[in-house]
Amino acid sequence: MSDSIDVDRWRTELESKRAEKDDFFADHPQSPIPPEEREDFAGLDYFEPDPTYRVTATATVHDEPEVVLLDTTAGREMRYLRVATLEFDLDREDEDLQDGTFELAAYQQESPEEQPLFLPFRDKTTGQQSYDGGRYMELEPDRDLADGDEIVVDFNLAYSPFCAYSETFDCPLPPEENWLEVAIPAGERHE
Repeated sequence: MSDSIDVDRWRTELESKRAEKDDFFADHPQSPIPPEEREDFAGLDYFEPDPTYRVTATATVHDEPEVVLLDTTAGREMRYLRVATLEFDLDREDEDLQDGTFELAAYQQESPEEQPLFLPFRDKTTGQQSYDGGRYMELEPDRDLADGDEIVVDFNLAYSPFCAYSETFDCPLPPEENWLEVAIPAGERHE
């Protein structure tokens, strides 16, 4: 982890967000859990919080964002703009896990209002320990990114899209450029 944080506070905040999400999934009318399954819902599965997967990425901003069509789970296409590329290093202590430098494209929908950066991705856990349609992250930089800016990417916040829980949802699938050739055992699990 390249930036210094209070790990205990970070872990407490992460676990609080997870508990809040479990409450939403269990009780909220807009929960993706089908109503007939909510009574038996015991909470989402997560990888153990691991600060190793909270990395600092360097942004390359695309001044003229390219339109990218993302396939969806329902066989449609959704238009996004590739607004930035985020490059980060993974340096893990486990010798069985691959280290190195990796990139993720960051997208936004074509929309006049400010939106978070959307990072859909697949990794070596996809389809085994995590949802086979990939996982998502959203980043909300505190200002417009410029080339060379650093932004924290916390894979512990990676989540499965709603279509992992119900086929009534149509979710964008991570494009091939965001298929990481490495395992990221962080965030939501989905077996």
